[in-house]
Amino acid sequence: MPDWSYHPLFKPWLPILPGNTGREFIHRGMSLLSQLPGGRPFIEFLGHMSPSQKLSRNLFGLHFDSPVGLSGKIDPRLSGIKAFPNLGFGSIEVGPITEFMRERNSAAYLSKTQDALILPEHAETIGLNAAKEKLTNARTVPILIRLEQSLIIAEHLKDVGDVFIIEFDSIESFDALTHIKMVLGNKPVLLAIRHSMVADNILQLKSASQFTDGFMIEEDRILRDGKQVLPLQQTAGIKHALNLIKNEIDLPVITSGGVAQPADALALFEAGAELVFLTGGYVASGPGLPKRINEALMDELGSGQKVLPGWIWYWLFGLFILIGGAAVLFFSFTKVILFYDEAFMQMTRLELMAYNPNLYKFMSHDRMTLAGTMISGGYIYMQLARHGVKYGIHWTRKAFNIGAITGFLGILLFLGFGYFDWLHGFFWLILLPFYIAGFIKTRSANQSPASKNRTNNSSWKKAVYGQLLLVILGFSFVLGGIVISTIGATSVFVDTDLKYICMTPDQMNELNKKLIPVIAHDRAGFGSALFSVGLLVLTLSLWGFHEGSAWVWRTFLFGGIPAFAAGLFTHFYIGYINFIHLLPAYFALALYIGGLLLTRDYFKKR
Repeated sequence: MPDWSYHPLFKPWLPILPGNTGREFIHRGMSLLSQLPGGRPFIEFLGHMSPSQKLSRNLFGLHFDSPVGLSGKIDPRLSGIKAFPNLGFGSIEVGPITEFMRERNSAAYLSKTQDALILPEHAETIGLNAAKEKLTNARTVPILIRLEQSLIIAEHLKDVGDVFIIEFDSIESFDALTHIKMVLGNKPVLLAIRHSMVADNILQLKSASQFTDGFMIEEDRILRDGKQVLPLQQTAGIKHALNLIKNEIDLPVITSGGVAQPADALALFEAGAELVFLTGGYVASGPGLPKRINEALMDELGSGQKVLPGWIWYWLFGLFILIGGAAVLFFSFTKVILFYDEAFMQMTRLELMAYNPNLYKFMSHDRMTLAGTMISGGYIYMQLARHGVKYGIHWTRKAFNIGAITGFLGILLFLGFGYFDWLHGFFWLILLPFYIAGFIKTRSANQSPASKNRTNNSSWKKAVYGQLLLVILGFSFVLGGIVISTIGATSVFVDTDLKYICMTPDQMNELNKKLIPVIAHDRAGFGSALFSVGLLVLTLSLWGFHEGSAWVWRTFLFGGIPAFAAGLFTHFYIGYINFIHLLPAYFALALYIGGLLLTRDYFKKR
């Protein structure tokens, strides 16, 4: 669940649901989706959250894809355990695990001021047997298990956990800790301690370091009216405790809590934390927080970008599409019906104009809208190549390929009514070598995106809503392309078309039996182009939101102008201004303008 869906669509009403219904709805829904055929790729398509290999770490003899983990406080019933690895987490904490289920009716929620997570005083847990069953088939990332009754249940969980956490104040003696490690088969054991307790217990921690594999510094809590109040902003306290331990003890230290935005996590990593686990910040900032932290870490590492020479072939591919669109636009304002169209129909454009001027204008309208879509698509291809593929950013190449391949496949739609113009086929044959050359020469593009975003500032909050509008815009284009292509390959016309033309399909067939195939070819061609460009807009909206990437905003701005200008101006130019017919275009224009306004500050922020 990316931030663009969480904040505008889900977060406002989830707290209204009774108990933990909202939490379970989200977690179970994500887990169900991840287990469906194609579910994991679909989640990745929506959020593109997989961390870069450059962020992976080896710790306790284990491999972590990302240094960002999720605290057990977030999913006590383990209902989302199979989904969280898809959100950019490199590890998951589970527990505390007790021998028997301990269910709490009171819900976990954010305070009214959104600055603290409120939990039951005694943590909710599903019990030993249920936890063991859920964890048996869920170890896609390292699992850290918190043991509340260490001596009683350690042996039962040793095969389903990778690292075990024991709270510092629950250890009666170091001998007991040694015994637990033996029961666990010498698997890594961490001592967890709240950051406010570290200074007073540093000597005990130093002594315990001989019997443990590392420490977990946790957020502090305030007990109030049977609740745990966990303030979100505790980075300074955790960082101070981290420095104390690092100065005295040479063992790995991970932290839990106190991270509400990427800057908090970066501060803890800079202080020496090997791993950082999210608690209340994940709820407040949204499921996109691990992705934002991973991208901020990539930005801290520096670009290290190498130019891929093959990007120029992709750029030329886009340039030729743009030029082709400009040529189509020129002809749609002049001849409209080209010589090979006349040869196929055995009818001149002057004869068609004389018989029904509206029919002639209608054909020009289809070709004008196709031209605007091609120009927009060509510009987007050029931008992806120039600012993304050139530097090996893998999401830009993936978006480019999705758009290009669907564009090539769209040529099959032109055969639906038996008319395939040679110029269109020749154009694709010219484009194909450029695409193949670009595809081969940029195969090494594997650079993960980086982002300048560090805080939950106002520009980020607005951009979340703007991204939703642009995602809807992309989906709308894709859906519109499917609908128009289907109409072009089947009925060809809608009712408003026939009212404008003032002819029925039977009358057109009586005029010229090859007339409808030519119109169907144009409609299917426009639908195919809209579908392809819609995928470009959609992938750009889903994957391209990184603070400071001004080129992405410019791509939306200048890439949208030709398509909207041609799509709307054309209808007014020919007098086809039926409100119902133009309503989808008005809706898309509103999404486009709203998305641009809401995201401008975020993309242009330095």
